[in-house]
Amino acid sequence: MSSQSLEALLQTVGSPVELARNSQIGPYVYPKVPGEFSNWHDEQHAWRETSCLFDQSHHMTDLTIKGPDALKLLSATGINSFATFAVNKAKQFVACNYDGYVIGDAILFYLDDDVFSLVGRPSAHNWVQYHGETGDYDVTFERDERSAVNPTGRRLYRYQVQGPTALEVLEKVTGGPLPEIKFFNMGEITIAGHTVRALHHGMSGVPGLELFGPWAEGDEVKAAIVEAGKEFGLAQVGSRVYATNTLESGWIPCPLPAIFTGDDLKSYREWLPANGYEGTGSLGGSFYSNDISDYYLTPWDLGYGPFVKFDHDFTGREALEKMGDPKRKKVTLAWNGEDVTRAMGTQFQKENRAKYIDLPLSNYSTWPNDKILQDGKMVGVSTFSGYSSNESSMLSLAIVNAEQSEPGTEVTLVWGEEGGGSSKPVVERHVQTEIRAIVSPVPYAEVVRASYRPH
Repeated sequence: MSSQSLEALLQTVGSPVELARNSQIGPYVYPKVPGEFSNWHDEQHAWRETSCLFDQSHHMTDLTIKGPDALKLLSATGINSFATFAVNKAKQFVACNYDGYVIGDAILFYLDDDVFSLVGRPSAHNWVQYHGETGDYDVTFERDERSAVNPTGRRLYRYQVQGPTALEVLEKVTGGPLPEIKFFNMGEITIAGHTVRALHHGMSGVPGLELFGPWAEGDEVKAAIVEAGKEFGLAQVGSRVYATNTLESGWIPCPLPAIFTGDDLKSYREWLPANGYEGTGSLGGSFYSNDISDYYLTPWDLGYGPFVKFDHDFTGREALEKMGDPKRKKVTLAWNGEDVTRAMGTQFQKENRAKYIDLPLSNYSTWPNDKILQDGKMVGVSTFSGYSSNESSMLSLAIVNAEQSEPGTEVTLVWGEEGGGSSKPVVERHVQTEIRAIVSPVPYAEVVRASYRPH
């Protein structure tokens, strides 16, 4: 832990925007997994056509919360309802600040009586742990940090087996029929002689399970799955393409934590370390504002409106009750192929090159924010972008004004940063360019929309 707090760090810089815009790190890291096992095009096709194995063991933080007040703490810090939450269930937990803006989200597992685990980027974890440590709660915490900041190693492995043939793979590796597990519920299966906990959770909108267990058993479990999957076209997915599945499923994984402003959050910023996720994350893209709160998002902006339940008291409840009808909506943008090709083509000229568009994932900061225009006026922000070989298109997940949210609406995305680019090492000198895009449904893939619709 850093001896300096985030609040102390902010006092040494001009503004939170300046800190984040010039952070020296690039996009969120997916460590320890090979970039490609075969080639990223075929690995993308596998989750749509056959099946795939995602190794999620390294890039997410696990926070285990134990104690008689654990559920009370989660209910007080989450917008979700906990009225029917029970052991062997899970949910997408969302935490907001006092003004109703999202701090972060994670998957919450109800593992046992008074035992829970939050899994994901650490912003929601930090918020829950802060309240648990500073409030009147009988709870304890155990953190298992992501591998990039965890020199001692992980406690659990975590795999996702996903795709049209995933259930056949899992039935073969377990030696029999799978137990019936409802969506976002957990059960147990046996692989290579090891008991494995299984969550029914579809990342790419097709059948499959998320599997986890003790780290020491992970290699044997993975090897057995890979061997069983040969018959069914199972592909291991590398870190290069892993995050692009969200472009098809529609989950925005990178909201900027809404914690940088407000006297009511000062004590939290004093608790947070300067070298943590919030203090080192980078802001990138063509949307510029001197007010960091202009980058904050509401639950409705992120598509979490259905999670907001006013059946309990929680941080931000009063503010959310006053927000009224959502002013913006989450959409997918399908980028114009000719404009993308033109922008890429500038790499073969000496001057006036556009910001390099990396494939398959084109994010170059922790928190991407690109302007979306219509008739020269800003109508939204694009937050996460990359290429889908399944759709033969560059896609991005965006938040636009309700008036521009109808599928088929034409908009323009501004790609690249102002003034030739920020001081981030991952940003080369470039000029901004405009790319036409079509507002499209979210999730983008029809197979995902059909799968998620009942839930």
